[in-house]
Amino acid sequence: MKGAARIERVVTHGTFSLDGDTFDVADNVWLVGDDEEVLVVDAAHDAEAIHRATAGRRGTAVVCTHAHDDHIGAAVAFSTRTEAPVLLHPDDHELWSRTHPDRGPDGELTDGRRLTVADIELQILHTPGHTWGSCCLYVPFLDAVLTGDTLFHGGPGATGRSYSDRPALEASVRARLLTLPGGTVVHTGHGRDTTIAAERPNVPTT
Repeated sequence: MKGAARIERVVTHGTFSLDGDTFDVADNVWLVGDDEEVLVVDAAHDAEAIHRATAGRRGTAVVCTHAHDDHIGAAVAFSTRTEAPVLLHPDDHELWSRTHPDRGPDGELTDGRRLTVADIELQILHTPGHTWGSCCLYVPFLDAVLTGDTLFHGGPGATGRSYSDRPALEASVRARLLTLPGGTVVHTGHGRDTTIAAERPNVPTT
């Protein structure tokens, strides 16, 4: 009998570069699946480390919450190794091309699209603001949402760089995330987990 569906974290290390600046970062890579198959969320920095963590399971997809280089740097290498298709919202294709100019994503994320892995469903929520194509993945069966850099422990993610907008980000968080059940665990793109209820006071109401 295969093991139960679950979410696992792999932390990888590298850099983030945009607008002429480069920073050292640690990224959360999320594996959603069971003992037989796994969906990877944000293949960051180290394809080999991510592949080891999948432990021989079949990769069903590489889902990119957004196209900042630290979140997609290992996506092509992991996809080539496993034949898992890379999925990205089309509004982030220009950002993607800065990191991977010779290969585009294999498919598109759209608001409301549903992906299936390990007999559970993940719903795509388009949450523009951190980037225009930013998306989150809501997993009702596991009472979880994977938010990339849209929502962190402490509030919404960063803006102020190219392809971002603070009012749009806060509006996305209010409309698409804070409306989820309060006990929903928020698995973020960097740092520690939180919950929807914990973050409600940290998001401006207007």
